[in-house]
Amino acid sequence: MSEYDSQAGSGDPVLVVEDLTVQFPTGEGLVKAVRGVNYQLRRGEVLGIVGESGSGKSVTSLAVMGLLPRTAQVTGSIRFGGVELLKSSEKELNKVRGKGISMVFQDPMTSLNPVYTVGDQIAEAITAHNDIRKDVARKQAVELLELVRIPNPAQRANEYPHQLSGGMRQRVVIAIAMANNPDVIIADEPTTALDVTVQAQILEALRAAQQETGAAMVLITHDLGVIAGAADRVHVMYAGKVVESGTVDEIFYTPRMPYTLGLLGSLPRLDVKTERLTPITGAPPATTNMPPGCPFSPRCPLSQPICDEEEPPLVAGPGAQHAACHFTDQVVGRDPAELFSATSADTAAVPVAVEATASDTETNS
Repeated sequence: MSEYDSQAGSGDPVLVVEDLTVQFPTGEGLVKAVRGVNYQLRRGEVLGIVGESGSGKSVTSLAVMGLLPRTAQVTGSIRFGGVELLKSSEKELNKVRGKGISMVFQDPMTSLNPVYTVGDQIAEAITAHNDIRKDVARKQAVELLELVRIPNPAQRANEYPHQLSGGMRQRVVIAIAMANNPDVIIADEPTTALDVTVQAQILEALRAAQQETGAAMVLITHDLGVIAGAADRVHVMYAGKVVESGTVDEIFYTPRMPYTLGLLGSLPRLDVKTERLTPITGAPPATTNMPPGCPFSPRCPLSQPICDEEEPPLVAGPGAQHAACHFTDQVVGRDPAELFSATSADTAAVPVAVEATASDTETNS
């Protein structure tokens, strides 16, 4: 059990991830996509995982589902209901996927089969884990479409994915995810490429799914605005590690890691008048042959020699908050524009040794 997780949920944790490490061998060395991630989930709570592309947030959840390629080197522990998933066979994992743990993927068009109606695909998810007649499963499929607020669910159940809008397709995927009342729902960037209005509808559908099933949820996103209204706790990831964790209020109002503060500075807000957003210059590091020290150091306005020599551990702060920074006392109470104004546009070019490549970003997102 992670020492820095809060007790936001109730009862025993349904999912416990301990010291999870994922590496991919390449011609240039090992890509360290995930480096020692810890978290736990109790029924009914929502954990938000945020970070830029390449931070390892999606790879973490694919490891939980057992969906990484065979070449992936996975160590640590993933326990679901007391069962160690990393030691489970493919047959045993198939019993967990879709029933115990379900996943809402980023692109619904790649999740849905184009030659079957959406009603048949939801019904198939039900019959795969339950000994019931197809007509009963089909009726439940229509009820699920109604639950995720798709208009005319009986009619839509007979339609194919290409006949639905992007928002409706994502709701279908959510209906499939909740079909077997899972204990954990993992939503990987569920609102990407959707307009703001549809994003709100998808988040509402996810909330309905969670309330209906009582499941715990992992919500993965690069958009802190999505996390603000949906999560109980937040993990901020950078270069494969959790660099800050805490409750939503702690992360949004008293961030203790410069990267978290920078993410908040790049988020548009309606309650604060600002002339322009504050960007974090540079790019995330490649996680192959990483140099010693803090991976954020080349982009950090607080960087000192010690930052290039020692990678800071994740240490406890007030409340449930933990942060990985040598200078947390210089972050608290600072404004993003004030802190990152010291980083000029001239520093946007990150040294080649830590510059992210396209292949690393795709593998490590």
